Amino acid sequence: MTIAVDFDGTIVEHKYPAIGKEQPFAIDTLKRLSQKGHKLILWTAREGQLLEDAVNYCKERGLEFYAVNSDGPMTEFEGATVARKLRADMFIDDRNLGGLPDWPTIYNMINNHQTFGDLIAKASDLDDEDEDERGFFQRIADRCRASRSRMGHGGHRHRHHW
Repeated sequence: MTIAVDFDGTIVEHKYPAIGKEQPFAIDTLKRLSQKGHKLILWTAREGQLLEDAVNYCKERGLEFYAVNSDGPMTEFEGATVARKLRADMFIDDRNLGGLPDWPTIYNMINNHQTFGDLIAKASDLDDEDEDERGFFQRIADRCRASRSRMGHGGHRHRHHW
């Protein structure tokens, strides 16, 4: 599977143009996905030296990408006057509808071929006997919403969504 991954707010915290702290488990998760044969593309609005800084940040931590801001090593979008649509099977971006799940959840979704719908269905299909498990899912959802709210992530417009 070809997976396009945003940098700021996804792999690292939003501190643009600086590089923020790594999002917990982001680099390890992406390295694991790469080891399992997935092609990772860094898909970011960064350009020039800021882009090189992001690529080097990842490389220094053992994460290398199949391509950067392109479909593959031989594809170049430089000089283009309009954005090119990237051929990827999946986009991981903090500006997704519903926000960015934590990286262990992202890994499990990819590894188990799950969608957000699958996760919601699992939570809502619980029997009344599973009230403890239903409460667990609700507590997780509440904590995620509270965390996103504290980090200041709202409904901002962005280019691609997973």
